Amino acid sequence: MIVKESFLQKLRHAFNLNIYEVKIWTALLSRGISTAGELSDISEVPRSRSYDVLETLEKKGFVIMKLGKPIKYIAIKPEDIVRRIKKDVKIKLDRKIKQLEDVKSTPFYDELQKLHTKGVKLVEPSDFTGSLRNRENIYQKLSSMLENAKSSVTLVTSAEGLKRKNNVLKKSLKKLKDKNIKVRVVAPITKDNVDVAKELAQIGEIKNTQRINARFVVVDDKEVLFMVLDDKDIHSNYDVGIWMDTPYFSKAMNDMFDVVWNNLEDGNKVIAKLGK
Repeated sequence: MIVKESFLQKLRHAFNLNIYEVKIWTALLSRGISTAGELSDISEVPRSRSYDVLETLEKKGFVIMKLGKPIKYIAIKPEDIVRRIKKDVKIKLDRKIKQLEDVKSTPFYDELQKLHTKGVKLVEPSDFTGSLRNRENIYQKLSSMLENAKSSVTLVTSAEGLKRKNNVLKKSLKKLKDKNIKVRVVAPITKDNVDVAKELAQIGEIKNTQRINARFVVVDDKEVLFMVLDDKDIHSNYDVGIWMDTPYFSKAMNDMFDVVWNNLEDGNKVIAKLGK
């Protein structure tokens, strides 16, 4: 049996198996039922290791040992394995989430908060500035900012950025409406993103611009996150954002934005026009 190395590597990462386990497993899948010796020959895994590997696969729920002599092994359907692993992952994730939630009600968490609060008092305001590399990290920080928003969110982005942010931050954005937070969104509204613009119009005010080429977010006149590169020219892995926790600069950004906001085209009119 010849199985491409690239396929074996994908299986390893997807199912958290080592190379011997994935070779024996794929060999058994190709046969349905087989002995350890036969699987060793097919997979080119040393016979001395094949028994241990099959025992491990049995414990992990990938194979079943058939009763009788000689000992043979039966392959479990891949769909059953995927279903079981998904269930196990969900159970572990739910348990971990509960543990983290429970931490908040413990003295241990209060001590962490006190440590941070005391430490913050010793830090210069200018130190609350940092750079974020890779769009995934930028969106993680942005999601955190949105989750902690108390009164207002101002979001300016590109046409493509509007679609990306709605896709990645949809849950965080919808929570803003539930918390009655003032949301203002500015982006070029096009035929490609008009459906997304329509969704965001249900969360806050949206306006159209074809002149402003910028990407930034201001939260509560307190925090600002802005991207320093044009997303048309940069791969997501090399995107760079600058985060600052500074009320003075954040409020200045919002004050300047207020002037621009009043002169922008109503997004709902553009959505109605393009949505026909």
